[in-house]
Amino acid sequence: MMFNQDHAKTVPDPPPPEIDWAYVDQLKALGVAIKPVPGVPDLMHHKYVVRDGASPQAALLTGSTNWTNDSWTREENVVVTAISTELASAYRQNFEELWQRPDVAVSGRISVDWISLADSTRVRPYFCPGRALKLVHAISRSIASAVTRVRICSPVITSGPILGTISEVLQKGAVDVSGVYDATQMDEVQRQWGTEATVTWKIAAFHSIVAAAKFGSKRSTPYAKGSVHDFMHAKILVADNYVYVGSFNLSHSGEMNAENVLQIESATVADMCAAYIDRIAARYGGPPLKVS
Repeated sequence: MMFNQDHAKTVPDPPPPEIDWAYVDQLKALGVAIKPVPGVPDLMHHKYVVRDGASPQAALLTGSTNWTNDSWTREENVVVTAISTELASAYRQNFEELWQRPDVAVSGRISVDWISLADSTRVRPYFCPGRALKLVHAISRSIASAVTRVRICSPVITSGPILGTISEVLQKGAVDVSGVYDATQMDEVQRQWGTEATVTWKIAAFHSIVAAAKFGSKRSTPYAKGSVHDFMHAKILVADNYVYVGSFNLSHSGEMNAENVLQIESATVADMCAAYIDRIAARYGGPPLKVS
């Protein structure tokens, strides 16, 4: 088991979940190997499990869910399960890379091409920070080339290339764009942007996007030590029949964290994820659900 180790420096808003060291010590006593990864200055932000990595039933579970009580009961989150020895092997390589050298800055260098699952669904994993630029450009390219729909579900939306691409798509007016974000976290981000002259354009871009696309926004509980965590925490992007899902917020800081995203090419999965995003967006003030 590997996790982000707490530290006393300034951390993002909201901070990562605090470690229950008493529970970790119980696991160690049972023989579980433990590896804290110092999150200084960037986070070990992965949330995945590799099961039976070398067997025919090898599986990957990945998504947005931190392994905390609030993540399962109070937040919006998503977890994807894929049965694939090849995919499990890629994630195990990423795990071993961090295990052997617990340094976020030099992790995520594994490059993996498309993998075909048993039902012919194609998937491709990306790891950050090593492949962060490839990931952001892949997401932006999928958004730019969409012809029917773009659905966005992310606590924050701060990546420059992604903001710029969404703005361009909306200006053309040919694609159905909507989504949902966490209003409390985005307010904090905008306060930070207001002090940096080089990124003030992002404030205008973000407001124009959420107004034109009628995003939903969850007013979650502001972070405080001991408070409830009820953030809109799911991280999914749908562009036509492509889905991007994993631990990665659509943020610039995410490009520097240890992150993973699974790109999925599947009309069925895309329809399911788009429907989920529409439900969450409608819950928090986005466009009402369409009745077929």
